[in-house]
Amino acid sequence: MNQFEVNANFSMSSYYDPKFKTDAVKVLPGEYYATDGEEMIVTILGSCVSVCLRDSYSGIGGLNHFLLPHDHSNRDTPLTESARYGVYAMELLVNHLLKLGAMRHRLEAKVFGGGKVIKDFTFANVGERNVSFVLEHLKQEGIPIVARDLLDIYPRKVHFFPHSGRVMLKKINSLHNNNNLIELEKGYLRDVERKPIAGPIDLF
Repeated sequence: MNQFEVNANFSMSSYYDPKFKTDAVKVLPGEYYATDGEEMIVTILGSCVSVCLRDSYSGIGGLNHFLLPHDHSNRDTPLTESARYGVYAMELLVNHLLKLGAMRHRLEAKVFGGGKVIKDFTFANVGERNVSFVLEHLKQEGIPIVARDLLDIYPRKVHFFPHSGRVMLKKINSLHNNNNLIELEKGYLRDVERKPIAGPIDLF
């Protein structure tokens, strides 16, 4: 993998996966990972959304994992304001892919997540808002969606192989062992809400 200065949100959680017999990187809420190598990228999603982006020719690809902030404003708030952290997550990933050598016009997306798993929480319809944002954003950016699995009530585990474009998706039918996931997403959502609004973001 090419190395250069990375953002603090760049995932550095690497390990060897004996089941798939490959090097892997785990991406947590608020993180992303991009590579020109053959690593497997793994994430577990509840209400969050992940976009797997890939240059369909070179195999350079990556994945982000974001949960949009709650918007206290009215419905007339521009998408780039109310969903600013989703926009930021997308811009980070696209920029990194381009630096690794991907071509903007060859990018394609696979989109997952947005499950309704945070019940009785103060931030309503988080998963639905995530999905609405990312579908509209990719449409505006002209990036085709070649696969998707969205909404419903289940957490998902995503295994993404950027080099080949393959995705293995597992729906987790029981939340018995996933309380940590829900608490992680709740904590991330609160952190996002407390952060100051960042400066303007340049989109491609």
